[in-house]
Amino acid sequence: MAAKTIVPTKTPMAEQPPEVRVCNFNEVPYGYTAEQAMAEAKRCLLCPKALCIPGCPVNVDIPGFLRLVADGDFGAAAALIKQTNALPAITGRVCPQESQCEGVCSLSRRYQSVAIGRLERFVADWEAASGGFNLPPLPDPTHKKVAVVGSGPAGLTVAADLARLGHHVTVFEALHEAGGVLSYGIPEFRLPKSIVQREVDYVRSLGVRLRIDFVVGSSATVDELLAEYDAVFLGTGAGLPWFLNLPGENLGGVYSSNEYLTRANLMKAYRYPEYDTPIARGKRVIVIGGGNTAMDAARTALRLGAKDAIIVYRRSRQELPARLEEVEHAEQEGVQFHLLTTPVAFHGADGRVLELECLRNELGEPDASGRRRPVAVEGSNFRIPADVMVIAIGQSPSPLIAKSTPDLATGKGGIVQADPDTMKTSKKGVFAGGDIITGGATVILAMGQAKIAARAIDEYLETGAW
Repeated sequence: MAAKTIVPTKTPMAEQPPEVRVCNFNEVPYGYTAEQAMAEAKRCLLCPKALCIPGCPVNVDIPGFLRLVADGDFGAAAALIKQTNALPAITGRVCPQESQCEGVCSLSRRYQSVAIGRLERFVADWEAASGGFNLPPLPDPTHKKVAVVGSGPAGLTVAADLARLGHHVTVFEALHEAGGVLSYGIPEFRLPKSIVQREVDYVRSLGVRLRIDFVVGSSATVDELLAEYDAVFLGTGAGLPWFLNLPGENLGGVYSSNEYLTRANLMKAYRYPEYDTPIARGKRVIVIGGGNTAMDAARTALRLGAKDAIIVYRRSRQELPARLEEVEHAEQEGVQFHLLTTPVAFHGADGRVLELECLRNELGEPDASGRRRPVAVEGSNFRIPADVMVIAIGQSPSPLIAKSTPDLATGKGGIVQADPDTMKTSKKGVFAGGDIITGGATVILAMGQAKIAARAIDEYLETGAW
């Protein structure tokens, strides 16, 4: 048999030109055509020991679905993915594949890896465009009831897995729309809200009940849920923003990324004048931070009419925690980067922010994160003028559930403590996963933890053993 001819680079995916997309909130990449998807899937080497499967936090059978895509059997590929991933249209768009499944792809040793994320997105979108999803066979009901708190990626994943095991699942969402960070945190141009709603609808089609505007810790406590349900899963995310605690931080025009992006996304300020949501539309916007949230805020600012959007980050470009694709998109759109820069004070007049005072940094030895530590250069103070500033340096879980559940063990920053092998908390019958136990992390990591929790919850419901 002739050796397989290897195509060294990924099949390109068309995108909106930067000068066009910066003026709208439409999704940036267009996605693959069927022909492009089949061509890209054929690049897979179908390794006997596929490292991409354990490289995926939800263990999708990647070679299996790629083989089906290569053969043009897209429906079967969708069904195979959904055996382990209930949200492929989302993970195909926002998952950091380059550091997970694609990062360990055998092709990446010499060539570009297979575009696994793009193909996952293609399969999910093809299924939706072809008449919607096909439901898997569901077992007879167990009559066991599980309350899932939060409808973000962790909550939706554990709900779907438990429903497929025959359990009655109710998801409680504090906001007026389901999706958690998928709805309030990630902009439309990166994750269209119609896609989020589509994936939520799929989970509901499995028999999952959704209750919105229900704040656990206020509308009902965890103990009250346990009186009605056999188990509870906490997946409320990390919605408490971190601040810098610098002079002038309380000036008007200084926002957390949580508030700024929630107004733009969940409250639909991007659809003005259809939605007249108040939002700061600065002409010169500074975003402090270097993660995906910072990129999202800076790119949103440009689309809201800012002439300049500036990222201020204390390390170098190499240490930016944001996905490379998001950094490149931001650069293409004109976002400016002030790297090796640390804020030290906000300055303003008449109660409004006008300037950010900063110090220049040099990189020292690596710190606990493995990245080189920024060291301030004494006397290098300088100021950057701006009329809106957004702080995007991280977040912690809301304290509401912990405060209303005194026997729930928490750690630094209100992180709920959970056994990583089972996601069991200190409270019998209560499990947790996602950002509530990690702080702000990735969508796919939350989903991976939710799958571990679903298996442990199922075992607990069957045996009663804690």
